[in-house]
Amino acid sequence: MNSRSLARALLASVALAASIVLAGCDTDQVSLATNAKANQPVSPKLIAAMGEKDMDLNSPILIRLFKQEAELEIWKQTRSGQFALLKTYPICRWSGDLGPKVREGDRQAPEGFYSINPSQMNPQSAYYLSFNTGFPNAFDRALGRTGSQLMVHGDCSSRGCYAMTDEQIAEIYSLGRESFFGGQKAFQFQAYPFRMTPVNMAKHRNNPNMAFWKMIKEGYDHFEVTRQEPKVDFCEKKYVFDAAKAPDAKRDPVFDASAKCPAYVIPEDIASAVREKEQRDEAEYNKLVAKGTPVARMNTGIDGGMNKVFAAKIPEGSTGLSEGAEGNTLQMLAMSKAPGTIPGTVNPPKPNLEPAASAPQEEPVVAVSAPATNTRVASVQPAEKSGGFFSNIGRKMGFSTADTTATTPPPQATASVTPAPAAPSTASKLKAAVTHLVHRDTPKDKPAVAAKPAEPTKPAETKVAATRPALKPSVNDGAGDSGQMAGAAPVVSSNSFDSRFGALK
Repeated sequence: MNSRSLARALLASVALAASIVLAGCDTDQVSLATNAKANQPVSPKLIAAMGEKDMDLNSPILIRLFKQEAELEIWKQTRSGQFALLKTYPICRWSGDLGPKVREGDRQAPEGFYSINPSQMNPQSAYYLSFNTGFPNAFDRALGRTGSQLMVHGDCSSRGCYAMTDEQIAEIYSLGRESFFGGQKAFQFQAYPFRMTPVNMAKHRNNPNMAFWKMIKEGYDHFEVTRQEPKVDFCEKKYVFDAAKAPDAKRDPVFDASAKCPAYVIPEDIASAVREKEQRDEAEYNKLVAKGTPVARMNTGIDGGMNKVFAAKIPEGSTGLSEGAEGNTLQMLAMSKAPGTIPGTVNPPKPNLEPAASAPQEEPVVAVSAPATNTRVASVQPAEKSGGFFSNIGRKMGFSTADTTATTPPPQATASVTPAPAAPSTASKLKAAVTHLVHRDTPKDKPAVAAKPAEPTKPAETKVAATRPALKPSVNDGAGDSGQMAGAAPVVSSNSFDSRFGALK
C-alpha cells in the first residue's frame, strides 16, 4: 500500500509539473512539484492511521491551530464526507500575545479564518518548508490591519509566525500537497487564541479582544456541529459563516467586507445545531462566572509561547503564554523524545521585567504569572527611556520592548558587574541579570574584568518596523475558480519570504 501511495505521489508530481509548465506559471510553482524537501512521502505510520479512520491519502484536509494550547490539528475528510481529526502537532514557537494581528511589525501571529491554495505553499523557504497563511484577509483589510509573509514554517523560530520543527512541517506540507493532488483547490486554516470552550471564555472574559473571539467562535461552532469546512464570507466588517441564498432571491448573495450585508440565510439544520451549542456553552459560561472562576492575567512583555514538550527540552525553558506544566511534568517530559529537531538557537518565551502592578484582590489570577496590568494588543511600544551600558546589554539580550527576533540568542557575558546603588529600575534589573550570567558563565581560571560605570541616561529612539516590499498579487481577491476563500489575501512569491528572513538564520 505504501509503495503504491508513493508511486501515485510521484506520478502526480510529474503531472502537476507538466501542467504548470504548460500553463506558463513561474518557477516557484514548478518547484512545488520538483523540490525534494517538498515531495517527501507521507510516513507509513500516518498512512496506516488514515486507513484506520476511513480516510484516503488524497482526501481534503483542514487545519485548526490554538495559541494557548500551542497545538496544530490536521483534520482530514473521511469517506463519509465529514472531517475527522488525523493528528495533533505541538507547536514549537509562536510570537506575540493572545489576540489578532493588527499591524506590520507587531510580532503578532494572526487569528481568524484563512484559505491556503497551492500558490501559498513555499518549497524554497529559508525556514525549511512553509506555507503562507494569507493574512490579511478581506476582514483584516476592512479594519486597516497590515502585515505580510505570515507563515507556518519550520526551524522553531517565530516573528509573527507559527513555527514547527523541520520534521513536523515536512509532514504537514506533505499532507497539504496530497490534498491538492486529490483535487482540493484550497484548504482552510483556522487560528484561535485557545480552544473556544466555556471555561476558556470565562477565564478571558475581561480581555479587550473578547468581541472578536466571540465572532470567530461562531465559525468554530459551525465546524464543531457539522464536521464540515464552514463557508466563510465577510460583510459590515465581520465574519459570516455558511451563508446561503434566501428562498426568494434570484441570485447568490454578493459579500463585501466593508459594505452592508446582503440578504442571506443560514441553512436551518446548521443554524439550529449551532444555536443549541451556543445555548449550552452560554449556560456553562454563566455558571463558571457565577462561582467566581479566576480571570486570566492580561499580559505585556511576554513574547508568545511554546508547547511544554519543547520547553522541557530547553535549559530554563518556559511555555510563556501557552499552557505550562505543573509539578515535575516538565522534568518528566524532558526524558521523552522530542517531536523533531530543536535548533540550538531557539529561545523560549522571556518573562516581563517591568514592575508588577497589584492585581485586583477580588479576582484571583491564574494561567501565567507574568506581572502586567494591560493587554498588549498588537502595538509597537516605545523603547526604554534609558541608555548606557546596561540598556544596550538589555536590548541585545531581547529585553527591549521594540520588535526583536525570537530566535536571536543572548550574547555570553564576560564581565563581572557590581550593582550600583540606585532605585529599582529596568536598567538595575538588567544589571542583576548580567551579574547572574557572569557568575554562571565566567571561567574560574580567568579573573573577572570590572565594568565601566553606566553613562547618564539618554532618551532612546522609538524603533519602527522596517518597510516591507509591496505584495505581488498572484491570485484574485475573492472566491473564484482558484478555490481561495472569499477575500483571502494575494500571496507573494517564496523569494520575498527568503529575502526577508534569510539574513536572520
